[in-house]
Amino acid sequence: MDGCLLHTATSLMNPFLHAHALHPDWRVALSQVLQRVERQSSRPGALTEPTLGWVYITDHFAPHAEAIYDGLHRQWPHTHWVGATGVGVCASGVEYFDQPALVVMLADLPETRFRVFSGANPLISGASRARGFDAATALVHADPQVTDLSDLVHEMSDRTSTGYLFGGLASSRAQAWQFADGVYAGGLSGVAFSRDVALLSRVTQGCHPVGPVRRITAAQRNLITRLDDLPALDCLLQDLDASESEPRAAFEKLQRVLVGLSAPGDVLLSRPGQFGNDTVVRHVAGFDPQQRGVAVADSVEVGMRAAFCVRDVEAARRDLVRICTEIREELEPEGAWREPAPVTALGTGAEGGASGAARIAGAIYVSCAGRGGPHFGGPSAELALIRQSLGDVPLAGFFAAGEIARHHVYGYTGVLTLFTMPA
Repeated sequence: MDGCLLHTATSLMNPFLHAHALHPDWRVALSQVLQRVERQSSRPGALTEPTLGWVYITDHFAPHAEAIYDGLHRQWPHTHWVGATGVGVCASGVEYFDQPALVVMLADLPETRFRVFSGANPLISGASRARGFDAATALVHADPQVTDLSDLVHEMSDRTSTGYLFGGLASSRAQAWQFADGVYAGGLSGVAFSRDVALLSRVTQGCHPVGPVRRITAAQRNLITRLDDLPALDCLLQDLDASESEPRAAFEKLQRVLVGLSAPGDVLLSRPGQFGNDTVVRHVAGFDPQQRGVAVADSVEVGMRAAFCVRDVEAARRDLVRICTEIREELEPEGAWREPAPVTALGTGAEGGASGAARIAGAIYVSCAGRGGPHFGGPSAELALIRQSLGDVPLAGFFAAGEIARHHVYGYTGVLTLFTMPA
């Protein structure tokens, strides 16, 4: 089965609180969120002392990131906060893309089970263990402008016992901010979890291969010169059914093409026509007619697997449904599943969904900015599919400049991570 079941420990927590708001004035949006969370916290059995919160804001509110954090901190002074800016944010069943909005989610995880980290307070494995905390996995937010990002993600992965990270790169047309018990720019930040936190995570791909899987047999830095000992550009033209004798038609096809890559020994296709979790999709950056090479937006090496691909909305929708179905089967091995409850006026609540072995306390969803808005088939179509499959569970997230899962930085994917608890 694709994806990764991280932990199945019993977590002592209630369903998360969750609220979101859309308004051109950040003060009004924040006030609406605070009021909606307060109304939820007054319900019988709701958590009243949150220890961990997530906040995602669209880049419309980026100039006010510190003021928003200060407002949240005043409301919940004992709560740790993590989050980021995005060109869009995700909530339960709805997305706000290129609109002034924010989403907040709160949990009551025991403070011994998580650690917030940033450049000012790094996650250091040995020091963490010495304090009685062993990081099993981590939610990571990153600055898209940071150099050696792939190396930093690998290094962070090595600081966890499972090696599994999830999260994404902050995205913004202004300053890209991260929240980590403060407001930061640059580097990595987030929150690490111990094995006592029950997590379930899946990666969903958004591109469809248009040709066979080939082995890179000659390459220079980011230039693929030969695939299966054939000129790389010739292979690309063949896969696209394009001809240099018809340059206009060929150019139109070449503008749309991407390439899926996997390291030597990793699986590029999990099933026919479907990229696996080890596959990262990168832009085709140019061509070298003299060497018949194809340049890609990443470093490549001999032995890697490659398949040319294009973005495909229907393939992305099918794969999102697939991972949600896998999650349902993981939580409900005997198929005991209730129909999702109707969306409430607040877009919140944990009713509906799992009714058997486990239920969802809350969810984090990080999707590629290239999938947001109408790109996925219509406004909120992506989040509506998740809600239809899993119910109206508390969910927060954002549309990223790149997605993180395990030790990879992806593109055009979605990373769905659930916090679960006994039903």
